[in-house]
Amino acid sequence: MLKGKTALITGASRGIGEAIAVEFAKNNADVIINYYSDRDEAQKVVDKIKKYGVRAIAVQADVSKIDEVKKMADEIQKEFRKVDILVNNAGIAKDRTLKNMTMDEWHAVINTNLNGIFYVTKSILPLIPEGGRIISISSIVGQYGNFGQTNYAAAKAGIIGFTKSLAKELGKKKITVNAIAPGFVRTAITKDIPFFRRKMLNHMIALKEEAEPEDIADVVVFLASAKSRYITGAVINVDGGLAI
Repeated sequence: MLKGKTALITGASRGIGEAIAVEFAKNNADVIINYYSDRDEAQKVVDKIKKYGVRAIAVQADVSKIDEVKKMADEIQKEFRKVDILVNNAGIAKDRTLKNMTMDEWHAVINTNLNGIFYVTKSILPLIPEGGRIISISSIVGQYGNFGQTNYAAAKAGIIGFTKSLAKELGKKKITVNAIAPGFVRTAITKDIPFFRRKMLNHMIALKEEAEPEDIADVVVFLASAKSRYITGAVINVDGGLAI
């Protein structure tokens, strides 16, 4: 579905980002892997993607630092000239109740999860042609909140407002801007959740199981394709019914 397209996925060396990158490659898109620090892991994803016969590179940048993001954009422009699909996926969590949360924990999450989307989107936007796609990974926590996640919830809620506003700005260029709000996904971030807490969470999900990263990736591919041409400013929950 994506032959001839070039996609940039931030935070794509593992988890949801890696799954998105692989699904793009399966659908014949060239893929740019952004990673924070682990070049070896990023290169493993690149090698996996190249097996599908597409172009792929890994580019390091801390999305919370505008200078690094600008350098990444310059490198991408030289190598690919355009980015048809931007997926803002990079994110971190530093959970703690507000009473005990440090300033560093607040700013780290806001800088990566929200400011990072501003930095990346603003820097990459000049490379996105008419008919391009911008897809950001939010969370149902940004819609409903969660105990001990005021920083994370604030950032993810900000992504939703950012998405809806930017969709209005870019509609005239036929660039769609959408967000996905995952629920409980099986990733490295959630692997250390205690057994009984995990059982309780799964009980709250209508489908009675957590999502796999590929469940999120499938929706991203749809939003990146021509099949979603008339969807913009939307927030699609992929949560197995956790929020109903």
